[in-house]
Amino acid sequence: MNTLEQSAHGDQVRSVRQPSLASGRAQRLSTVDVVIPCYNYSRFLPACVGSVLSQSGVEVRVLVIDDASTDQTPEVGQQLAASDRRVEFRRHQANKGHIATYNEGLLEWSIADYVVLISADDMLAPGSLSRAAQIMEADGNIGMVYGPVIQFENEIELPTTTARKFSHARFSGTEWLDVRCKSGHNVITSPEVVVRGSVQRAVGGYRPELPHTGDLEMWLRIAAVSDLAYVRRIPQAFYRVHRSNMTKSRNNLVDLRQRMAAFDAFFRDHRDLSNATVLQESASRALAREALWDVCRAYDRDQVTECRADELVEFALTIDSGATSLAEYRALERRKRLGPAVCNRTQVFAASALVQKVRRSIKKRSWKRRGI
Repeated sequence: MNTLEQSAHGDQVRSVRQPSLASGRAQRLSTVDVVIPCYNYSRFLPACVGSVLSQSGVEVRVLVIDDASTDQTPEVGQQLAASDRRVEFRRHQANKGHIATYNEGLLEWSIADYVVLISADDMLAPGSLSRAAQIMEADGNIGMVYGPVIQFENEIELPTTTARKFSHARFSGTEWLDVRCKSGHNVITSPEVVVRGSVQRAVGGYRPELPHTGDLEMWLRIAAVSDLAYVRRIPQAFYRVHRSNMTKSRNNLVDLRQRMAAFDAFFRDHRDLSNATVLQESASRALAREALWDVCRAYDRDQVTECRADELVEFALTIDSGATSLAEYRALERRKRLGPAVCNRTQVFAASALVQKVRRSIKKRSWKRRGI
């Protein structure tokens, strides 16, 4: 049974108590296909698959796709499939890349009520699929559920308990798009996401031209056609942090450009949104502010060359025609008059930098708590 509550922030919150397994009649379990693309992650694959097979309250199918790995993935994948009928395994003869592999699993293989895409080095949290399924079964307008993520390096660090009762915040797609564009950031890691199968098939697959920010553009597309829900306080997935994580190798200029490309790709196909122009301008402004502030901090640290300051400024001026009117641009002009060496030696702008740092920290804590 669901009960409505009101959070301190005004979000609509629902408390959900998991149904008892003891029932007078058998109920059909929701089906969930979990797509696990794997490239040279044989050492992590058993733990990932195990975190899916241990899920209760749903009928799971594990779809492992080996993208022509050169390690022991073929042997490990075949062993996992042989040991449990819920696990299916296929292998590419030649490497197709992660985007093609994602889309194969999501659009060509998955047929379930709900679908999850998770990297072979990550893990699902106990009860995560049941929580997401309950939320979407209770509200047909919700097309995607996500929640808190715990970062880890070794499995021994992970919590093992699960809650019998949980609550979630519900966001209209319009509200979610508005907040995302105003922030310019992606607040979703990825393994915590459960998508309604019909919604995933309706919006299509990941874009090959967005190899690093395709997930952000995907969430925008889903929000354009459905509402979203965020499981509060209880982890929905575990994200492994190690040297080969794709996100580790990108500097902020590259990341800014790729986030802008994700927003641009989304709006090219969604001109019919009533406020598309305003939303796109909000995203451009948010990214321009971030780029200019990065240059300000480079002056404070005497690292102008290292941060590619000229390119960051050019990026901001290109994507936002009003960038020269921003407070961050004026702050940069003040630093330019002094020069990076003086800014670093005197730390004359330390107070304003601290204020900005506190503001960003508050925003980050807010979205981690509220999910948006």
